[in-house]
Amino acid sequence: MTQAQIALVKNTWKLFRDVDPVVVGDVFYCKLFLDFPQTKQMFHTAPAVQSRKLIEMINIIISRLDRQDELTEDIKQLAIRHVGYGAKPSHYRFFGESLMWTLQQGLGKDWTDEVENAWRACYAMLSETMIEVAY
Repeated sequence: MTQAQIALVKNTWKLFRDVDPVVVGDVFYCKLFLDFPQTKQMFHTAPAVQSRKLIEMINIIISRLDRQDELTEDIKQLAIRHVGYGAKPSHYRFFGESLMWTLQQGLGKDWTDEVENAWRACYAMLSETMIEVAY
């Protein structure tokens, strides 16, 4: 990721910080389960708790994007946990598409090609690292 992309991701994520994490998570998981119903079986936590965990992890990742050395260990641990949940490499595409859709809905007119490219670069870096560590 470029510094400009990191700045875009950080700045656009700030808009989500004022929204209840349960609402953001609910939108995300509804989209994920609607488009990729086979993923629903991997989730056994109450939806509100799962939503808070999702947003908490995204907050950590976004806050450390410009310090990737600090982020690497978090990503490794996250990858290992996801193997335990039954995540397969193909699931990362499902998650990414649902995340991009959720961000697009939340950002509305602020979802530009430049913002989308920055978020896709961010997600590609994270998911590729997780897949590499886990598999």
